[in-house]
Amino acid sequence: MKETAIFAGGCFWCMVKPFDTYPGVYSIVSGYTGGHTEYPTYQQVCQGDTGHTEAVKIEFDPNILSYEELLTIYWQQTDPTDAFGQFQDRGDSYRPVIFYTTEEQKKQAEISKKQLDLSGKYDKPIVTTIEAAKPFFMAEDYHQDFYKKDPARYKASSQLRKNWLEEVWGEDSDEA
Repeated sequence: MKETAIFAGGCFWCMVKPFDTYPGVYSIVSGYTGGHTEYPTYQQVCQGDTGHTEAVKIEFDPNILSYEELLTIYWQQTDPTDAFGQFQDRGDSYRPVIFYTTEEQKKQAEISKKQLDLSGKYDKPIVTTIEAAKPFFMAEDYHQDFYKKDPARYKASSQLRKNWLEEVWGEDSDEA
């Protein structure tokens, strides 16, 4: 059994590794979604006029790894209080979004967001949006599994995220 989860949390380079090692994850694809341009390029998305957000599409087995567990992983990879980008990546194409593919996912995402908001973990409100999934367009090959292809550049580009996650979640996070 396969299900699809789509998450946006800033640069998609940094959103693959945290999910990649979990049993039940079949594939993770970096791409663009939420906009109005068909088959956008990275350059078009970066210019900001496509309406797309960088995101990851995760194919998973909900009998092995639940959507609720994926949401927990997601929250621990993003700054859910920043609607205008993530860490050093600024702009609408880097905004945090949970794109649901079923009504059950929508319900679980809303519950999870409310629980996080009530947890007191953050001083600011949770602004991550929950939106219906739109067509997903795979990013160029060089963006796929970037953390494996260029570990040094990945590490440099994810350092602000890593530092923030360690501060907020109180652990030595190697996920970013």
